[in-house]
Amino acid sequence: MTTTPRLRRRALAAVVTASWLTLSACGTTQSDQADQSPSGQNQSAQNQGGQDHSGQNQAEASQVAAVEILDQYGLADMDARGVIEHLDTMPVAERPTTLLASVQPTELVLTDTAGGSIATLPMPDEQFYLSVAPYEDQTHDCLFHSLTTCRGEMAGEPVDITVTDETGRTVVDETRTAYDNGFVGLWLPRDLTGTLTVEHDGKSSTVPIATGDDDLTCLTTAHLT
Repeated sequence: MTTTPRLRRRALAAVVTASWLTLSACGTTQSDQADQSPSGQNQSAQNQGGQDHSGQNQAEASQVAAVEILDQYGLADMDARGVIEHLDTMPVAERPTTLLASVQPTELVLTDTAGGSIATLPMPDEQFYLSVAPYEDQTHDCLFHSLTTCRGEMAGEPVDITVTDETGRTVVDETRTAYDNGFVGLWLPRDLTGTLTVEHDGKSSTVPIATGDDDLTCLTTAHLT
């Protein structure tokens, strides 16, 4: 039976049960990340009962934290797309070791592990970022792409990528070079359901994809055979 990205997300999320900000080498659980983000903390305050007077303060604090984190890591004045493209394409050796940047379906969550600050940037309304790490020999489970810690095995390799939606329309058809972290980043239309095919050196893999608010941003199941 073929497992869709949405079902795979639910199956994997079920086994990740740590109550704190659960981070692996390549991703986070969306629910835990949301609890620790400024928006998640504000929702928790509302759920405790009574009027919430902290919404505006939380929003302002988030904006301040975002500016501070962006400034600290040389990302000033970048939006979510700019930060993603900058960090994902950096040489691995140059990536900041105290910055976690988790690509969620609707927001980019930035965590300064040195200072403990957390901030979010909204993702583009009409676009979804999917990071693909094709592999031949070894892979790993990944829910949400971590821009500074995720690693794949195809670094620097050329790959042919085709994305087709459920109507058969070709959305992407191009040759790309995998980034130094072994991933290829794709900006796709939101709410797309379809398939992604990767080809490399005579081998290929076709996997189902989806780009809704509940779907994965990290695809590590494209096994080249």
